[in-house]
Amino acid sequence: MNPGGAARGFFVTGTDTGVGKTLVAVTLVRALAAQGTRVAVMKPVAAGTVKTPEGEFNDDALELLAASNVKAAYEDVNPWLLKTPASPHLAARADGVAIRHDRIADAFARLTAASDLVLVEGAGGWLAPISATETMADVAANLGLPVILVVGLRLGCLNHALLTRDALRGRGLAFAGWVANKLTEEMPFAAANIETLSSRFGVPPLAVVPVGRFGTDPRSLPVAEWAIEAARKLVSP
Repeated sequence: MNPGGAARGFFVTGTDTGVGKTLVAVTLVRALAAQGTRVAVMKPVAAGTVKTPEGEFNDDALELLAASNVKAAYEDVNPWLLKTPASPHLAARADGVAIRHDRIADAFARLTAASDLVLVEGAGGWLAPISATETMADVAANLGLPVILVVGLRLGCLNHALLTRDALRGRGLAFAGWVANKLTEEMPFAAANIETLSSRFGVPPLAVVPVGRFGTDPRSLPVAEWAIEAARKLVSP
């Protein structure tokens, strides 16, 4: 099944780190699964680990995997697990590794074969470095997926969002849409900021995440209406 002839996946990026990419990605995965889509997940590069009885893993990758309805090996979900909680290029240097795209591509191919759609979450912002010369944008470009941009509604978000959108255009990647996340408290002029970005992007947001969802485990809540509507838009013909 390939819902509505849609893309075989999406790449979720953000205007910065800490803007709710994982919240949005996990909630979208749950909404897509609730609609009958076999949705696999991926966090190609992750820096920082948590200890579990089964070993050390990345908490974002674990949240994504727990939300997915496609069984997958952790190593496919998170091909590059870096121990140091820092920018990926610094974490890779500290771990003594060089991030290679072939490992990511091979894992993505296995996930694609087992699913209708793969939701991929980046690390940090669009241009977060992964090596001395490459960034997360190179990971997204190599996968060739349409990009979902998560905009954290806080002071400076207009500049960050517009810069990121221009960088996406420069890569020639499809823009699947954007999600406005109100974070932990209402930003002054939040509605006006959303209106400004809707005008500049040429499309309204796929969804607006209400205040207070950021920092909450989305798996502990019913699937949000905003995510259900966003999922419908993403997989519609």
